[in-house]
Amino acid sequence: MEYTHSETIKKDQVKENKPTERIHIETIIKNQSKPRVVKKMFSSSEVAELHELNEKLPITIHNKEQNAIKKRWIQGYNEKLDKIFADRIKNEVGDFKFDTLKAEDGSDVFGLIQKCHLPLPTHTDTGFNLNDTIYKQTLVPLTPYGQTVIFKNRFYGVATFFTIDENELIKDSPNLTLNERCRKSSAHIKSGETKKFDPEIHKKYLAHEDINNLRGLEVEFIFDWSPGDMLIFDRSHLHAASSNIKNFKTGIATFLKK
Repeated sequence: MEYTHSETIKKDQVKENKPTERIHIETIIKNQSKPRVVKKMFSSSEVAELHELNEKLPITIHNKEQNAIKKRWIQGYNEKLDKIFADRIKNEVGDFKFDTLKAEDGSDVFGLIQKCHLPLPTHTDTGFNLNDTIYKQTLVPLTPYGQTVIFKNRFYGVATFFTIDENELIKDSPNLTLNERCRKSSAHIKSGETKKFDPEIHKKYLAHEDINNLRGLEVEFIFDWSPGDMLIFDRSHLHAASSNIKNFKTGIATFLKK
């Protein structure tokens, strides 16, 4: 999922079409773990409250290319939910800092509530500041249909969409990162990679992707959306939305750092 936050990296840290090095890579790797799901993290009544919160929040971005409406979870619209959400995440992952946009008063934004009509392709949510010690990200579905596919493959550069489409790659620029937008890269496929992606998984979950764009990738985990569950996984994981959408799907994405 593409997102923005209040920090940027310096221009000399970015090189066109080449992933750059993460400063605290050893700490990031030490904190890595397998994806996991906390079932019924939020009750049905709390999910209903989250839907109500979503209706109240102002639109942050209407991304027409992705056909997605994104809203910042700004604190204060439902203080009870604010506390429940922050406390439950801390109980699962320990100490962390939120890594998203700040509200106008400087307070943390808890994440992005996103209503998507199209599936997002393979990408990482690794942020835009290479000095950050990226940690976990969470996903809480508010609608019941669809999946998120987590790959074993990892990436530690800035937030990136991965593609072999030349028409997309020519759009890549360091200015994307400087403007807090995802880069575009084919760096996920190693030079000379010949291992084909599983055609059955492609047909069932990733039909919106060119199967050649998945060459060399292996699936680690497939998360079935169920309202109120929480998926927790490392921000370095490549991942993609599944092609299974009924009109739209809505979920809360939160990005954490140390």
